[in-house]
Amino acid sequence: MAIIQETVEVDVPVRTAYDQWTQFEDFPRFMENVEQVQQIDATTLAWRASIAGVEKRWQARITEQVPDRRIAWTSIDGARNDGTVTFNSEGADRTRVTLQLQVEPDGPVESAGTALGLVRQSVHGDLQRFRDFIEARGSETNAWRGEIHDGSETSRTSGSPEPVATTYGLGGPAEPGGIPGLHSTRTRS
Repeated sequence: MAIIQETVEVDVPVRTAYDQWTQFEDFPRFMENVEQVQQIDATTLAWRASIAGVEKRWQARITEQVPDRRIAWTSIDGARNDGTVTFNSEGADRTRVTLQLQVEPDGPVESAGTALGLVRQSVHGDLQRFRDFIEARGSETNAWRGEIHDGSETSRTSGSPEPVATTYGLGGPAEPGGIPGLHSTRTRS
């Protein structure tokens, strides 16, 4: 298993950077190889990506989520992908975002790509694009302020609405190549 760690500093408050990262369905806007992320429930994500020209699908479970501090996940099926992203305030309007991934290459093409640093280069680029995305906007597209511990939602920040069934337009029945039938119940505030 390859371990990759990259860091970027962004010129937004820690809350803004964290809140944007909770909007998983927006990941294709700044993650080069990610084609689709769909929120299934408060802790489960369905991913579709193109890695070395090969489509990969997997589901991941959020194991820990603490507002403005940390999000951790592990894959539960499909391509192996575990990770953690942390958010550290570097002042009122600056945040250090550190992403650590553990990926298991599948086959000789992906193993060679990992050995050559292609995965690390992709992660580095994704963080740079995240920085450019959030700095250009100046604010998050939305937010989720709940907490998850040991893979279960344990609390919500005061004022968070109750979950509502939502489809994020990432491959529902009317969109070819999507993951039909998956819906989100993740609270959006």
